[in-house]
Amino acid sequence: MDFDLKPLNEQTVVITGASSGIGLATARRAASEGAAVVMVARNEKALTRLARGIEDVGGRAAICAVDIADDDYPIRVGDVADQAFGGFDSWVNNASTSLFADLADVGMEEHRRVLDVGYFGTVRGSLYAARKLRERGGGAIINLGSILGERSVLLQGPYCAMKHAVIGFTDSLRMELERDDTGISVTTIRPNGMDTPYPEHARNKLDKPARLPPGQYDPELVAKAICFACANPKRDLLIGGTGYALTLFDQIAPGVIDTFMKTFAGRPAQTDDIPPEPDAADNLFEPKKDGRVRSNKDRSIRDTSLALEAQMRPARTALLGLGAIAGLAAVFQAARR
Repeated sequence: MDFDLKPLNEQTVVITGASSGIGLATARRAASEGAAVVMVARNEKALTRLARGIEDVGGRAAICAVDIADDDYPIRVGDVADQAFGGFDSWVNNASTSLFADLADVGMEEHRRVLDVGYFGTVRGSLYAARKLRERGGGAIINLGSILGERSVLLQGPYCAMKHAVIGFTDSLRMELERDDTGISVTTIRPNGMDTPYPEHARNKLDKPARLPPGQYDPELVAKAICFACANPKRDLLIGGTGYALTLFDQIAPGVIDTFMKTFAGRPAQTDDIPPEPDAADNLFEPKKDGRVRSNKDRSIRDTSLALEAQMRPARTALLGLGAIAGLAAVFQAARR
């Protein structure tokens, strides 16, 4: 179907979970590229400070302090977007909560909270955004999935289940909106592990501070993918070749990947000795200290993703690949003479 998405610098972009991590990186990047941003999260104090930082460098930002689990949250966000910028053109569902624990140690209230924010918050936001964007003649909805929405891992069961649900819902929503020729692009973003404050903010029932397994990427790559999807229709964008390989092998030999996960992605890989920042831990039910894009861990982070670049610009990637093949062929031909 045809999409007529505006250039990013002509858009207003709503971003949930904008007080830290991927959401904050996205808000800053979108604003730096000329978009107006509506930053949504529970922590009003942090949002106010972060929005002021965007405005101080010439960006445009408005805030809406609201719990994504509230039924009326999208209406409140939409009201802010209308009053500040005359509506919105893209809506990014990024907010989530989580916890590190064996499933047997997770209470039903905790399970529900993870789903209320990450899944039902995405559903509420997507359906509201779809209705408003129909009225505007099109736009973009970007939902944050995860590699863990396709391949579960130990100790993060509720989060994995929530991301599986997000991906299933988003696929259904996309088909309905395409069937009705709405002009609304629906994109699933599937990051690999990212160096964000996620482990600090998650409720932790382990005996040591939580972390993500090694092999993490720069969250700025996810912000880049999200901003690209606001202006360029894409079904999905995966960030991190490691995650691509993992999901591919999982389809071929899931039992082997189960064994790999149990052996290499258990407690030793998901714990360390670095405690959360003071007042930052456990935001499952209440907002805690926010304002950082990256984690407080000192580690090597991958700041490029060739897989993402190939998905964003497939034609250019194909030409480069053909050029490389032609170059190798020329080298081999010369060597044979």
